[in-house]
Amino acid sequence: MHTQLHTLFQAKAWANRQLFALLEQQLPALSADTRTAAIRMLNHVWLVEQIFQANLQQLPHGFDALNTPETPTLAELKARQQASDGWYLHYLDSVDASHLTEAVDFRFVDGKPGRMQRCEMLLHLITHGSYHRGMVGRMLAEADIRPPKDSLTIFLHQTA
Repeated sequence: MHTQLHTLFQAKAWANRQLFALLEQQLPALSADTRTAAIRMLNHVWLVEQIFQANLQQLPHGFDALNTPETPTLAELKARQQASDGWYLHYLDSVDASHLTEAVDFRFVDGKPGRMQRCEMLLHLITHGSYHRGMVGRMLAEADIRPPKDSLTIFLHQTA
């Protein structure tokens, strides 16, 4: 499972790079509302990754909402997301595989207690990010901009 998680996080970082590159090129073509919605959607993804980064380290995350009050610029968010992707890849490089099934207690943003295995947290981030990248892809498609193909098979084919 350890190797597979690493591959999934490599694919996630690849998909993020593709989407941010396209957004950098096409942002002016989007309406102001769509630009803001796309950035806020991706900011939510980044913030959730920060929450689970703290959870994996068994530290308080300090967030009380699932998005920030302010909307970052695309450039700021791209830098944050690249740092987050790097953190998770480093985490998977350094964590002992036996720790991935360890259950960790934490607090959800609403203050309620939670408990998940480390591998469940990591898999949540994979599906969560994919879901929201897909939502941004739909926004792009509605603006007649072809979104990047964001699938594990394409990643594996292109990096083989």
